[in-house]
Amino acid sequence: MTIRAVVFDFGGVLFDWNPHHLYRKLIADERERQWFLDTICTQAWNTEQDAGRALAEATRVLTDQYPHHETLIKAYYERWHEMLRGPLPEGVAILRALHAANMPLFGLTNWSAETFPYARANYPFLQCFRDIVVSGELKLIKPDPAIYHASLDQVRAHLPDIQPGEVVFIDDVAGNIDAAITLGWQGIHHVSAEQTAARLRELGVGF
Repeated sequence: MTIRAVVFDFGGVLFDWNPHHLYRKLIADERERQWFLDTICTQAWNTEQDAGRALAEATRVLTDQYPHHETLIKAYYERWHEMLRGPLPEGVAILRALHAANMPLFGLTNWSAETFPYARANYPFLQCFRDIVVSGELKLIKPDPAIYHASLDQVRAHLPDIQPGEVVFIDDVAGNIDAAITLGWQGIHHVSAEQTAARLRELGVGF
């Protein structure tokens, strides 16, 4: 089946986002820093914001629970942009090559609705996308099947007769790819840009 649209995840594929980029500046000791991010400002906590919880509410929940860490907790979103080191050049190169080849491109990202505008304003390569599903805006999150249905609906607004098997999704989280494949999409688990480019070509995508 011919691939007619490519859907990209963002973090780990196109963006180098990592809380350590900020907290290395705030907590010098590596073990202490890892404890803080594993115990207090956890990935699970951050995911709730990606799923639509307000940043102010999230911060208040933790500062109430851990008042002696208030300054470090507040830094998470006050200085969130310092976690976003920038684009991953090899992934963005694939995106730009596909765009130059006139492949319809779409985004499907787990990202807070309150922080995503910063990325949109500061990274012009996002203009390559015809549309982007942001989990925090929909209050749905990968790997919930509902967010994939929302993404496919978005693709079909541009390509009305497209079938799931004509869409390939690229994500660095294997479980998110498994969810897409279960719904009939093609999927590429992004481990390296070289492997992703090779797999796209195996699927007949020319760029």
